[in-house]
Amino acid sequence: MITRRTLVTAAPFTVLAAPHARAGTESFPDFLAGVRRDAHKIGISDAVLDQALNGIHANQRVIDLDHHQLEFTLTWAQYRARIVSDARIARGHAAYLAHRELLERVAAQYGVPAGIILGIWGLESDYGAATGGFNVIEALATLSWEGRRAAFFRSELMDALRILQSGDIAAAKMTGSYAGAMGQTQFMPDSFLKYAVDYSGTGRRDIWGDFGCVFASTANYLAREGWQRGIPWGEPAVLPAGFDASQAGRDHRRPLSEWQRIGVAPAGRVPVPPATPAAVILPDGGGGEAFLAYHPNFLAIRRYNPSDFYCISVGLLGDRVTA
Repeated sequence: MITRRTLVTAAPFTVLAAPHARAGTESFPDFLAGVRRDAHKIGISDAVLDQALNGIHANQRVIDLDHHQLEFTLTWAQYRARIVSDARIARGHAAYLAHRELLERVAAQYGVPAGIILGIWGLESDYGAATGGFNVIEALATLSWEGRRAAFFRSELMDALRILQSGDIAAAKMTGSYAGAMGQTQFMPDSFLKYAVDYSGTGRRDIWGDFGCVFASTANYLAREGWQRGIPWGEPAVLPAGFDASQAGRDHRRPLSEWQRIGVAPAGRVPVPPATPAAVILPDGGGGEAFLAYHPNFLAIRRYNPSDFYCISVGLLGDRVTA
């Protein structure tokens, strides 16, 4: 998914540059008038636009969060301890027991294991406990008007208006993160339009409150992005002495059987076909933990969030909560 709410791992602990002045001089009401004109062209009704746009304001808190995102350097061990914590595992196991029948039914339909759905749910919103309280329309309008990434956020704003027009959610209930990510597994509006599913047959794709829609939409996203039924995300591995770390990395893939031939030993939790494309991932570099990432499934998770730390954590969390 296009914007992520997980910790960034590639830069030192810094605060990004302070907000720059908006390039144009258009007032926020004038900006909204332009949004109305463009929305009419794509079939958004006056009634929907009134519900969505009347009373919203440029939200300074949204701008501040967008411009002052903290970036962290965390080792894999630190990230894992924070993200795949015992407390999160316990909450995930309880969620699994509470929704097991539904999760397994969704997993059977889409071919995506319940553990992977739970892993994403747990990382994105702590199993629905932290979905964000911002008015999505106001947040996206603010970021589009402010101008730092205007084209991207204006496109997402128009997609959010399409969602309202479709009747999936009322404007007042369309809440999410300051960047417009919505629901219990944090879909941006574009991703919602592509992947959200009305699993419960209510006529609405409710990723805010309907667990069937939450789970099925997440599974549909991964399935549409290449998840292959019957292959795990990956697993821990033990490397042979003297393993050449230059062979590691998600792009250095070879059949599992070839890795085994040179002494890479998978954990062996589930049988994996020997011809399965795999890559060795060393999240903390040589000398730390090692994982075998199985393609295309590891890459499907990575399309949800382009971080190896995130992908491994989703897999590990899912394995633990369903064990």
